[in-house]
Amino acid sequence: MACTVPSPREPADSTRTITGSARTGSGSTDSTLHWYESRLGWAAVAGPPVRLLTGLRFDVLDLPSDAGFALLRRTPVTGPVALEGSRVRLLVAAGSADELPGLLDWLEWGGIALDLTAMGACGLIGAPVPPGLRGAQGAARWLRPPGPGRDVEPALPVFSRFGERGGAPDLVRLVEAAATECHRARMVRIAAAFRGAPPGARTTVVRGANPGPPGNQPLAFS
Repeated sequence: MACTVPSPREPADSTRTITGSARTGSGSTDSTLHWYESRLGWAAVAGPPVRLLTGLRFDVLDLPSDAGFALLRRTPVTGPVALEGSRVRLLVAAGSADELPGLLDWLEWGGIALDLTAMGACGLIGAPVPPGLRGAQGAARWLRPPGPGRDVEPALPVFSRFGERGGAPDLVRLVEAAATECHRARMVRIAAAFRGAPPGARTTVVRGANPGPPGNQPLAFS
């Protein structure tokens, strides 16, 4: 039976009032907190470290750094991207987190351990030091910082009918690329652990294959 792409859902309401912990410390003179709240209009939680609330103005795709860096090498156009510890965070349109499980199923990645997750309503991520400012802000830093001003959302990857809305990157294609790199990175890590392969070796991805015992891995080095 033919499978069709699921219909986009409406994004979360980004105009709702921010209350409670999301506004804790809003009167702080901390420059990082002030920059995000005044320059971008993003909900931030006072630190240290300052954190950003997801699910209002944006959601986040979260993946391992090795897969994330590979994704950025092959995907020149994304929304803002941050690195926090060993995780890469890609900012996407609000409401996208709810779509990730269905998209992975539709793209035939369902049931495969990818270490690709999404953060939506009430999630928190570390706030990288804003461009042009100095100071320590935990382990988070921008790899692709947001543009100036409060109009960041039109540049975020959006779940549309394959890029029909303006020039925003398409969420379906971004998720497909992220899933591919997550699977490839996992195969490389498994091969390095069990076969002594160089950590930077490339693999040929076999779609839909879960790794079995060490001697039965669905990959080939190139």
